[in-house]
Amino acid sequence: MTTMQLNAELLRNMSIIAEDENLLKRATKYLRKLVAEKKADPTLLTKEEFFARVDKAEKDIAEGKGVTFTNKDDMNAWLNSL
Repeated sequence: MTTMQLNAELLRNMSIIAEDENLLKRATKYLRKLVAEKKADPTLLTKEEFFARVDKAEKDIAEGKGVTFTNKDDMNAWLNSL
């Protein structure tokens, strides 16, 4: 589903909910919860933050700061050490 289709569906459903005060209160409460979850998730990055991290990683690799492995056992041992 595209963003435009999702927006249209959301607005259709909101027009139905808007006619019932109890449903509107429940929807508002749930939306606040969703917003709070998004704000609280430390793994969420903005587009700018994501690409800044990619740029830094590429720079680190170019400077020889990357980690390489010759086999999967070495890689697994390194991952398990984290």
